Amino acid sequence: MGNIIMIAILMIIIVFALRGSYLHLKGESGCCQGGSGPKPMKKKLHGPIIAKKVIVIEGMHCNSCKKRVEDQLNQIDGALVKVNLKKKIAVVSMERMIPDMLLTQEIEKLGFQVIGIELKEA
Repeated sequence: MGNIIMIAILMIIIVFALRGSYLHLKGESGCCQGGSGPKPMKKKLHGPIIAKKVIVIEGMHCNSCKKRVEDQLNQIDGALVKVNLKKKIAVVSMERMIPDMLLTQEIEKLGFQVIGIELKEA
């Protein structure tokens, strides 16, 4: 009887551990300020897009990391940002030129590393 109780307890622990790992890999766990929350308003640019910058970022590993980078960079006036987590890049559409140094500072403020920035004319 004691063995059955011990096995049941171990099974419960394993189920909760696997569930936590699954949520973490989906970016929905409590790490990196993850979890479900209100969806932010979609940002729109008011002027024409004059250029795009592709930023290679190291250190993002979940949807929460992606959201943090997008939220941080979208606060910059004249920038609209989309992050591709798999490619580890952020594409910044700009209605005015934004210095690389500003983009780098905003990303590194979050604890991520900028590997490179490439300018693409619109």
